[in-house]
Amino acid sequence: MLSSPVLASVRPLPAGARRSLGVYNLFFPFVFLAMLPSVLRRTLRRGNYRENFGQRLGIYTESERLRFAQERWTWIHSISVGETLIALKLARELRRNDPSLHVVISVTTSTGFALARQASEEWLEVIYNPLDLPSVVRSAIDTIRPQQLLFVEGEAWPNLLAQCRLRRIPTALVAARLSPRSESRFRRFRNWTGPIFSMLDTICVPELEDIGRWESLAVRGVEIRHTGSIKFDLAATSAPSRVAEFRSWLKLLGVTEGRPIIVAGSTWAPEEAVLGTLLGDLRREFPEVFLIIVPRHVERSAEVLQALRSSGLKVRVRSDLPLSAPDACDVLLVDTTGELREWYALATLVFVGKSLPGIADVGGQNPAEPAALGKPVVFGPHMENFAPVVKLLLGRDSCLQVARSEDLLAAVGGLLREPDRRKSLSLNALDALEVHQGATARTAQLFRIRAN
Repeated sequence: MLSSPVLASVRPLPAGARRSLGVYNLFFPFVFLAMLPSVLRRTLRRGNYRENFGQRLGIYTESERLRFAQERWTWIHSISVGETLIALKLARELRRNDPSLHVVISVTTSTGFALARQASEEWLEVIYNPLDLPSVVRSAIDTIRPQQLLFVEGEAWPNLLAQCRLRRIPTALVAARLSPRSESRFRRFRNWTGPIFSMLDTICVPELEDIGRWESLAVRGVEIRHTGSIKFDLAATSAPSRVAEFRSWLKLLGVTEGRPIIVAGSTWAPEEAVLGTLLGDLRREFPEVFLIIVPRHVERSAEVLQALRSSGLKVRVRSDLPLSAPDACDVLLVDTTGELREWYALATLVFVGKSLPGIADVGGQNPAEPAALGKPVVFGPHMENFAPVVKLLLGRDSCLQVARSEDLLAAVGGLLREPDRRKSLSLNALDALEVHQGATARTAQLFRIRAN
């Protein structure tokens, strides 16, 4: 018999969980149908929707069933690119602890699927997440037969979670990020969401203050462990490996060694237009400055390209690289996925997107990723989704936050003017993030599976 040394023994569904699950299953079809048009639009824009489509319905090929039947599996449940990067780090650490272990990573988006597939090895299987309907998740569990299931960040799908609990499969929520918006929503409906989260065995939180936040959501009988943030754990993150290659591409675009490079990561509309204007203003004092824009959603690349070109900027797209001959430009638009860290590594300074006023869905993107690479970081006022790490970085004088889009010129211009200030911010950030080093190893240690 296999067991985890940490996870509590699994119990049948309590009455509260059964009630919440009943409500969830009653409304799920209506919510799903209401969301279906937007989901289909995103799926068609991202492409590759036909690949392995049956997996979303719990339908697997004979070869997939045979492969799952031959090994023991830990299932890591992811969503898109950000969660998949965490899942891959954790999977590698679990495998390092136990070389006989096999891991299946499930994802929702085609971009996350492609990223995970690029990293796939003999011991790692990548599939699409099954739709969270009882019959579908039962089929998925019957096929995979996981020894444990680890949800990444804020996702804990009720039917999948319930089926695991009924079958005595240990479950956990790792890197349990709780944004203010999610916390407010869960708190408002705690009588319904609390019993769902209470079906978990363990919740691993990145910050100590998160323990009380989760406890306040009526989460009962769950072990809450402070592990630090896997996302910010440099110890488990390999160094960017394609920097020399990418730099050679930039040389063909006229960006020689020593030219200042601003990398704008995970941008949303209308931030690209703001950055295009910023580039023009900066070039009055810094004529050599070059801009690299990496939109959060690659399917927006066409509209971003049109907006930048309409403002008079010469733009090249990443999918055209490498060029066959030199062709200088003003902006590189990255229309590919899974390369953000590589571009961050080339930056003189970084702007973190989804943070400026005027965005429909603000809340910020991850500022620790470029900071952990030793890059000075600038972002706007809306960083609610990463409040703990922003508070940490600001408190240690490790980044710059501007209140308005108009303030970017002064902040970025000041950093371009003062290399010593850039160096100071970078060193302070590395020191501030030290608390998260080893988070991946601490998390993986909790979920080692051993034979009794």
